[in-house]
Amino acid sequence: MNQYLPTIGLEVHVELKTRTKMFCSCLNDAEEIEPNKNVCPVCLAHPGSLPVINLEAVKKVIKVGLALEGKIAKKSFFDRKNYFYPDLPKGFQISQYEHPLVQGGYLEINGDDGKKKKIAITRIHLEEDTGNLLHQGSESLIDFNRAGVPLMELVTEPVIHSGLEARKFAEELRLLLRYLGVSDADMELGQFRVEPNISVSKTEKLGVKVEIKNLNSFRSAEDSINFEIKRQIGVLESGEKVHQQNRGWNQEKAETFEQRSKEEAHDYRYFPEPDLPPLLIDSPNEDGGIFVNSEEIRNQLPELPWQKRERLEKLYGLEPRQVELLTQERAMADYFEQCVSEFKGFDLEHRKESDSEKARIVYNLVSSNLRGLMAEAKMDFETLSARGGKIKPNDLAVLVEFFHQKRISSRALKDVLLEMFETGRDPGEIINSKNLLQVSDSGELEAVVEKVIQNNPAPVKDFKAGKDASLQFLVGQIMKETKGRANPLVIQEILKTKINELKGVL
Repeated sequence: MNQYLPTIGLEVHVELKTRTKMFCSCLNDAEEIEPNKNVCPVCLAHPGSLPVINLEAVKKVIKVGLALEGKIAKKSFFDRKNYFYPDLPKGFQISQYEHPLVQGGYLEINGDDGKKKKIAITRIHLEEDTGNLLHQGSESLIDFNRAGVPLMELVTEPVIHSGLEARKFAEELRLLLRYLGVSDADMELGQFRVEPNISVSKTEKLGVKVEIKNLNSFRSAEDSINFEIKRQIGVLESGEKVHQQNRGWNQEKAETFEQRSKEEAHDYRYFPEPDLPPLLIDSPNEDGGIFVNSEEIRNQLPELPWQKRERLEKLYGLEPRQVELLTQERAMADYFEQCVSEFKGFDLEHRKESDSEKARIVYNLVSSNLRGLMAEAKMDFETLSARGGKIKPNDLAVLVEFFHQKRISSRALKDVLLEMFETGRDPGEIINSKNLLQVSDSGELEAVVEKVIQNNPAPVKDFKAGKDASLQFLVGQIMKETKGRANPLVIQEILKTKINELKGVL
């Protein structure tokens, strides 16, 4: 019996990070809580009002297309998508159909088999978002603040075969958008919404597709796709047909539900938007057209997530999982590199093992300890330098040097980091004021070791009998005597030597 092959294509809607809306000068503010504050005659579709293209939004879509190796259109137009939107006052949506800004391209992920897989992009186009509907019993209220916000839509080819692959694609795309600075892609604010199209078939011919609408979390995307695959297989196995339709996702019940039958392109009756001129990308400027230079945009491309991963792993000797975590937040990866660059004599081209050790210590502090402190303070790395009590990269590098040279203990390392975060004080000043420097001088430690041996004959006897755990007890006693200032490695060696010198068994 042939296995069913799930086939998934994704539509991803992204609200772009611009100051104003797509076709008017109203503010684009996703966090505005007062309903219908950011509105005007244009986005409310008053008679006689005319749209004006937000070129910043156009450039951001082209930027995404360039990063994904897509083909940028030489000439692009806006169209009217005719459909009844109760939360879009025009009664139609200004979108793009036959002439999108970007066609083709790909985004690489790790597929289900663990190998690199290129997810092909069909198109990326620009349109306007709708408003928000709030249902209260039998009444519906409309907030038009979001109506007219620039919305990028990216459509993939149907080359995804599981909920996990879809989730990986969405996560990598959101990361790219944040690196490019084109969107905050905050899913809780509705700035990044995933709509998968799913079909199952036993042959190469695709089955009937079902679209799940407006998924606003990666978990919902993965879970809803997996559920829908099982649902469609169940329908086919029962001898019935899968109907083309739009479905929603109920997170509490963990199941999809029918919303309405799905439209085809001809149902929208697209036709060119008569009130907007064409966009001319790197083409001769025609009368009435708007010229956009894609090379200027290409020159603004930053280091992309996959480029940063490869470079960090190569230059700093980090493991792939460490690099993956670092690059999840561009500002965190940048902070890590700023810290490491402060080490004297650190040579990226001819990295010594000691350099790699210090880089790993910085990674542990930045990705775990410091990140934890920032989470409690509800901060991110982008705002770290703007805070009163801050940890400059060079100060963190000094702290790591103290630890790497075994001048402070791991406990002191964490305590000093906390005080640096809270006060912004210099690490050396904190260490000296709290007398945290480790004692490594053998002569100074020998007296303490002899005292502990004298006061703990039973553990000494156990160690001489081969019980290694007793050594750690004795080390703990010495650390207590020295208030944690003794270097554990040094006192272990002194302990072993002193005990071995003892004649007979105590």
